[in-house]
Amino acid sequence: MFTKIDLCSMALLKLGEKPIQSWREDSASAQLSRTLFDSVTDTLLAMFPWRFATQTLILTKDSNGDFIIPANVLRILKCEGQIIGNKIITSGESLEVSAIVKTAPEDFPGYFATLVATKLAVEFCIPLIGDTNVFKMMTALYESEYQSAKFIDSTSSNQSNINSFSLINSRF
Repeated sequence: MFTKIDLCSMALLKLGEKPIQSWREDSASAQLSRTLFDSVTDTLLAMFPWRFATQTLILTKDSNGDFIIPANVLRILKCEGQIIGNKIITSGESLEVSAIVKTAPEDFPGYFATLVATKLAVEFCIPLIGDTNVFKMMTALYESEYQSAKFIDSTSSNQSNINSFSLINSRF
């Protein structure tokens, strides 16, 4: 759906700047895009347990007997054990963890893509245009979009079937 270039271009357009066509462009916009995109999106992904970026992983011990957290994991949400660095200390031969993982821009839902573009616009604002009033306005827009995105994500869920729940059955 979206590419890194698309999201950076959306951010630039929000600031009234020309969109970029390639990472290789010799412009401040392209350089900022190359430098900031991955860290900004990884931070946004890790800030909230987004449903589209949350996975259940089954870890197995490595040759040293440790559970190593995979490199694509941005944040562990739930696990049995103690996290120390990039390892989880616990007994057993396998371990189930719930984690937020790096997600490609192509897999971002629209509300998150918009949030990423706005956050990038905030980050690009001072280096590109240097206007603190625009910066304040973009920051306020980002905060509003962040709250909206969290609401949309947290209220969209799979329908769970509770028909077989014993208290429901006994009531009828």
